[in-house]
Amino acid sequence: MFYGKNLKPLDAQFKTKDNKVEGCVSQVWVRAHLDEDKNVFYQADSDSSLTKGLAALLVNGLSGRPVPEVLKISPDFAVRLGLQQSLTPSRNNGFLNMLKLMQRKALELLIEAKKGSGSSGNGQIVNDNSEKPVESSSLDSKADENSGVGSSSLKGSEESSGGLGSRGMRIKEKLERELSPIELKVEDVSYQHAGHAGVRGSDGETHFNLKIVSKEFEGKSLVKRHRLVYGLLDQELQSGLHALSIVAKTPSEVEAK
Repeated sequence: MFYGKNLKPLDAQFKTKDNKVEGCVSQVWVRAHLDEDKNVFYQADSDSSLTKGLAALLVNGLSGRPVPEVLKISPDFAVRLGLQQSLTPSRNNGFLNMLKLMQRKALELLIEAKKGSGSSGNGQIVNDNSEKPVESSSLDSKADENSGVGSSSLKGSEESSGGLGSRGMRIKEKLERELSPIELKVEDVSYQHAGHAGVRGSDGETHFNLKIVSKEFEGKSLVKRHRLVYGLLDQELQSGLHALSIVAKTPSEVEAK
């Protein structure tokens, strides 16, 4: 709570739905911006003194750092700090949801900054809370968004389902139903993260690569496409899914290649 007392209140205009942390016992809002060196800075506020203190801990710890550094923070750092033992399960989940939103905002800002500077290549939104160094889209943007799929893929939907477990099948079925994709690939890469704390104690299906070609992405920016996919899979993200690496394209973008 000491940190919370020193946290500057967030202006009411920024207490919006987009800035609100879901899954918290109290109301929490987080705002982020990049400086000219692409370092991310945060502001946060809460209607609870305890939650405000937790938010302040993240704001103080993450502000002023490069985006890739923020994105590689693993959620198990709360265990190493002893916070998990000191918080109720609901507060602990709220704290981790704050971290997830801060990481997601940092990534979105970086993608927008690269687009604004004329950088070529589309990014991928990944919510990969791993401890390995952040690669182009381990919660950062990957250049292989541009690797694309060949125009021949439009002749049929290539739907990868071999080797998928129950979560993988649910993801596949949800995306098929809501996006009617021309091409859909769902790849379970959880085995690459088997040693991470986020995987232990789960069903093992925590990290997935997605490649989606759908008309539903027409007229949407890269960030909005990713938000759409995240929204569709929100229930999975709230129940053990830790990371998505997303390639989201329209049929016209594929044909252009």
